[in-house]
Amino acid sequence: MPDYDLIVIGAGPGGYIAAIRAAQLGMRVACVEKDAALGGTCLNVGCIPSKALLDSSEHFHAAHGALAAHGVEIEGVRLDLGKMMGRKEKIVTTLTRGIAGLFKKNKVTSLRGTARLAGPNKVQIDGKDPQTLEAAHILLATGSVPIELPGLPFDGKAVISSTEALSLERVPKRMLVVGAGAIGLELGSVWRRLGSEVLVVEFLDRIVPGADRELAAMLQKVLTKQGMQFRLKTTAKGVEKTKSGLEVTLESEGKTGKETCDVVLVAVGRRPYSEGLGLKEAGVETDERGRVKVDAHYRTNVPGIYAIGDLIAGPMLAHKAEEEGVAAVERMAGVAGHVNYDAIPSVVYTWPELAGVGITEDEAERRQLQIRKGSFPFTANARARCLGDTDGAVKVIADAKSDRVLGIHILGPRASDLIAEAAVAMEFSASAEDIARSVHAHPTLAEAIKEAALAVDGRTLNL
Repeated sequence: MPDYDLIVIGAGPGGYIAAIRAAQLGMRVACVEKDAALGGTCLNVGCIPSKALLDSSEHFHAAHGALAAHGVEIEGVRLDLGKMMGRKEKIVTTLTRGIAGLFKKNKVTSLRGTARLAGPNKVQIDGKDPQTLEAAHILLATGSVPIELPGLPFDGKAVISSTEALSLERVPKRMLVVGAGAIGLELGSVWRRLGSEVLVVEFLDRIVPGADRELAAMLQKVLTKQGMQFRLKTTAKGVEKTKSGLEVTLESEGKTGKETCDVVLVAVGRRPYSEGLGLKEAGVETDERGRVKVDAHYRTNVPGIYAIGDLIAGPMLAHKAEEEGVAAVERMAGVAGHVNYDAIPSVVYTWPELAGVGITEDEAERRQLQIRKGSFPFTANARARCLGDTDGAVKVIADAKSDRVLGIHILGPRASDLIAEAAVAMEFSASAEDIARSVHAHPTLAEAIKEAALAVDGRTLNL
């Protein structure tokens, strides 16, 4: 009899959620994590600490003058960066301890060490107490790591990844961010609000690739008003340390120039973390990008070995990994688990926030789909007016014949919360008319979604 029914390698969002769900289904489960704290990148050096700093920096920015329009005058505002960082760490510590408590509650065995595949249904754990364990199923959930650029190798001080950007000891006078995706814009926003001059360099001709093009362009304008600078269609080629700081070589449309800064944040994406996992030795197939190949049930080509999250194809999102983890172990237990990849929301936590679910207009055009669309600006939303946050809009994309919602995109205040309604609507195959006919409380930001749905049929009521 094997030691466990399931061994999960990795205690990030996908791994620890999968372990808990498997235990709920009656499996004997062990979860192996190489780091001291549970929660993976997302909880320790990703989603959670970045949002803590984003919220703190928003408060600082508001107190520094943004509240004046509300009649709230504050003098002598100062930044205590150490205290801000301490608050962030406390949040992370509380949540990691919470996972340990959940493991105990659900009788999941938590093991510390570096795990690798050691043969059919076997896992070798190297660490303080080396051991080899056997399980009927093995789930790989080791996540991802930041991509390093050839001319800008990470040194943890001058050229940093998102990990170090969450723990800077002082506000840099000038920060150069390479990559205008979610990570680069979010962390760039944090340090801009705290006083840094921020220049964002992007290889493509737009920010937030993959998001709705119109709303992304709108976001760029708003961030520019907030003081962020952008250089699109530009590549960072190298960096040199000088007496005045760092000198970064940039190339744009065949022309080369230099920019000086105190720190370079490289945020060009992430890659699957599989070093030392023993994939090749175990015969587990990977694709050209190093991602583990799986079928619709998250099974690899090797019987008994499964993979989820950032290790496999698809968006590198914590909630995507969680849902895959649940679906994978439910399949192991004979339960009909699944993930609707057409209804996975994504969010950029700048201010205003940019969120979307489903396809964009560009994607509809690539698929040659006939669509109708409707949009509604937050300038015409009463609650947004009361908040004093009127930048942005909601866009609803629907099938031209069936009226089924194909995508909803939001740039505006609390878009990260508003997108949940859109995701539920898509999960249940709602039409734009279904949303338009649903009663929304007044005055709320969510009314903008209703109005955008009405706009699909050309009958907005408040514009």
